[in-house]
Amino acid sequence: CQFEWPQRPTGSSIRLPPGPAGAMMREPTEARDIKGHRMAHVISFRTALFDVSAETPNPINPLAGESALRWVREKLAHTQYRATAPSTEDWGWYIDVDGNGASYVVGANTDAENSALERDWVIQVHKHRSLTDRLLGRNKMAPDDPLFALIENIVRADSRCEQITVHRKL
Repeated sequence: CQFEWPQRPTGSSIRLPPGPAGAMMREPTEARDIKGHRMAHVISFRTALFDVSAETPNPINPLAGESALRWVREKLAHTQYRATAPSTEDWGWYIDVDGNGASYVVGANTDAENSALERDWVIQVHKHRSLTDRLLGRNKMAPDDPLFALIENIVRADSRCEQITVHRKL
């Protein structure tokens, strides 16, 4: 699957990735596939919780996300979900998450070149599906997906996270 990070509202601190991925961005805070279908559940919020300056530089694009995913990974460690260490991708950072009989990619990003302490963040959750599941329309990510609900609760439970918006794939 190809990920496309959502375009942020005017005045946002998040930069669009260069090249085709940036050109294919659609509506604010909605990840879409190549055909324009919404493909993942997305949480966006504003916070100064994460120290972007302490992150490993993303060698692909000037996008931060490692600190947010370390935070999510730490919170997931106390649940039935297990997550890998954060890694880079051209759209930001990601972790692989397994648990509750499913496998996911959880991505995060913000503009690493922005010097503001308070930043706009995006966390995207995509459920892995086999080719057979895709062909037969099975195992889709439901609006009430348990991992997404858990991550949403983690974000909402932290009073330092503000302006939280959620978009679920329907």
